[in-house]
Amino acid sequence: MEIRREQRSSVFLIIILIILVAIASYLVILLRTDFVAESLEKDQVMKILFVLEDENKEAVFTDVFIYYPVSKKGALFEIPGNTGAIYESLGRVDRIDAIYKEKGIAVYKSEIEKLIGTDLPIYLKVDMKQFCKFTDLLGGLNIFIPSPVESESDDGSLWLLPSGAVTLDGDKIKVYLTYLLSDETDKDVRERQQHVMVSFLEALNRNRGVFFSKKSFQYYQNYFTTNVDSESLLTVLTEIANVDTERLAPQTVSGSTRIVDGKELVFPFYDGDLIKESVQKSTTQLTATEDVNSRIYVLEIQNGTLVQGLARNTAVLLQGVGYDVLNTMNADTSDYEKTVIINHIGNMAAAKTLGDFIHCTNIVEEQVQPESAGLQADSMVDFTIILGKDFNGRYVVER
Repeated sequence: MEIRREQRSSVFLIIILIILVAIASYLVILLRTDFVAESLEKDQVMKILFVLEDENKEAVFTDVFIYYPVSKKGALFEIPGNTGAIYESLGRVDRIDAIYKEKGIAVYKSEIEKLIGTDLPIYLKVDMKQFCKFTDLLGGLNIFIPSPVESESDDGSLWLLPSGAVTLDGDKIKVYLTYLLSDETDKDVRERQQHVMVSFLEALNRNRGVFFSKKSFQYYQNYFTTNVDSESLLTVLTEIANVDTERLAPQTVSGSTRIVDGKELVFPFYDGDLIKESVQKSTTQLTATEDVNSRIYVLEIQNGTLVQGLARNTAVLLQGVGYDVLNTMNADTSDYEKTVIINHIGNMAAAKTLGDFIHCTNIVEEQVQPESAGLQADSMVDFTIILGKDFNGRYVVER
């Protein structure tokens, strides 16, 4: 009798466990479905982690895509695989993409959230084979290749790509993403990867009339691994396809390079505060009623102090948040007490945004010359920053 009672108790506990698992699964599905629709209803910013992986289950590239559906503006942040830190999930100093390989995308997402200082409710993962298939379905990706590529890999594979503005099919996109010439740097490779990401979003936009119907979606939804259900995935892809790719300038995690255990790692500037601030700044700009980020602004940075390399280091700082630095040089004197921003284009809102980033309120309006006046020496730059003794390498501080 005792054995039978124990058997009944075991069966009863198993039934309870099954019911609890079913309820939990239902709640998870419900939550996964609702937060995408709820975000759109509240006009909230969408934040998505995108990972392309290779045949070895390693991350080829990783992007954080932030998109505001109301304005159709987006921001793209590249997370270099060799971003270094002491990662809690690994218990050691290493590359961030080591987390992806060893721990999977959920833990990887969590570490990236810590890195950039914001939650990423959605992730999209696609492997290289599926990405190439999807590229073919999209009719190829439009890429500009400055010089033809004619080389051979170590395993004997031929790397052949034409130059110019070309449309690459899936197989050619794989070549474009994976070839590495002897004179290339990691930055060159990462720039190619970001060109692919922007072109992918542009191709989604170009094909949205064909692909974003429930009938078509059933044929390619399994190309993606994601943490949202099928209906939410369709909503996400439909929304991000509307992004204005002409104004989508990829930014990256910038930092200092050090060799650790034989690995070249990039440690984010200012203990990671810079990338967090960059993400926050971009997110705020996406939702701003006044568009001060309508294009990439070109800067000239002059060192008005005796601190060696100050202009060059500041250029790296500002390039990391999406500005284009045309020149760095010494100012006419090294005795500038205060940092000054010279506004060459008459756009005070954009000048103030730049000033806010380095805590500089000393903005001088240059008289904008009419086009008939001819080219001036500084006509190629929008703003000139002259660094003074009050600039500590990151901010202007009161002296």
